[in-house]
Amino acid sequence: MSDKNSSRDPFSNRKFDVEHAISMYAYSYVSLPAWAIYESDMLEQHKEIIDACHIYMIGYAPSISLLAESLEDNILTTSYSVLGENHELKWQAPHGAELKEDGDRVFLQDAEGNTFWPNDEQVVLQLGHLRNMEFNVKYIGQAYGKDGSRNALDRLLSHETLQKISLRGVPDGYQLRALLVQVQPNNQIVTQFNPRAEIKDSGGLRIRSGLDKLFGTDEKERVSLYEAAMIRYFQPEFNKEFKNSFPSTNLKVLQDCYEKDFTGVVGEFYLEPFPFQLCSEKVESKVHHIAYFDLHKTSDRKSFFSI
Repeated sequence: MSDKNSSRDPFSNRKFDVEHAISMYAYSYVSLPAWAIYESDMLEQHKEIIDACHIYMIGYAPSISLLAESLEDNILTTSYSVLGENHELKWQAPHGAELKEDGDRVFLQDAEGNTFWPNDEQVVLQLGHLRNMEFNVKYIGQAYGKDGSRNALDRLLSHETLQKISLRGVPDGYQLRALLVQVQPNNQIVTQFNPRAEIKDSGGLRIRSGLDKLFGTDEKERVSLYEAAMIRYFQPEFNKEFKNSFPSTNLKVLQDCYEKDFTGVVGEFYLEPFPFQLCSEKVESKVHHIAYFDLHKTSDRKSFFSI
């Protein structure tokens, strides 16, 4: 078999007939304009999800400007400008609601005095159906603390890098946003059986080893592995510039994972519904990202785990 064909053969250059890769994926998220991380009222509605998010991404996304609003036949119409294009969104208004203004604030109010207005997340989701809304990833980090006591928002509230990115300035037509991500709450591994391997599994030892790794990898390690995979994949501008943040996790956790002898690491980002297409200077914008790292070679393993 030629070298060219061997490079396409998933079973080539594999030593063992049973090999395991740990696989992780984004499970849920909260997306906010950077300024909103200081707005307690705005955050309260997302509290349950925020508490479970230990990964965060800081990036540029299109600015959204409200141009006009109207209410007719119980339908609220809002017009927004996004990168020079205008888009109309329609919303079902509460029965009997009226359009009100209070200074710069516009809202709907019903007869009982309750107020309503589409929130940022709803607007972004609806606009994402009408046009490509890119989220250019500039920095990726994590917060975990002791037994998961710290979440991504806790870290962002005192984050120097967020301030530095903000001070550098954001391109015209864009805003700085924070994406908080929860990694899936259970472990999973991908097992490959190779009939042409050099070494055959004796008595199912490698199968049992995979199960041990699966159940022996805790949430803190999973979060650190996912962060490292996303950083290696997107290669965000500011992770590379601020060298002590590549990756930003505690390297001791990754070094412990090094000893688990995974033959591969998979980090996946796909959420539905999700308003943005993630991208970076190194990765094109798309809705589904799979970061796969083959860790068979010692040099690749050391590079991934930053040893």
